[in-house]
Amino acid sequence: MRTMLTLALLAFAMPAFAANHAVQIKDMKFHPAKISVAVGDTVTFTNADSKTHTATADDGSFDTGQLAKGKRAKVKISAAGAHPFHCAIHSSMTGTVTAK
Repeated sequence: MRTMLTLALLAFAMPAFAANHAVQIKDMKFHPAKISVAVGDTVTFTNADSKTHTATADDGSFDTGQLAKGKRAKVKISAAGAHPFHCAIHSSMTGTVTAK
């Protein structure tokens, strides 16, 4: 019984692992445009479009820089809440990362 209790306590004490989420840039849109993640997770933006794009948070919390076709960038989401983002080159391209 004591061993089971010890194992149960260790399971709760183990750190959570951050997940990686994918957003593809294609046809002048983010796919998916809305994504839910946990604080500490990363989002990988991959440009599958023929034009150069960015994924730039409106609040300045992340910016991929310019991504040419076939390039990707990872950003870490470090704060809870909604983080709207856009392409700094094409302002009609928008999305939101929501972190809990």
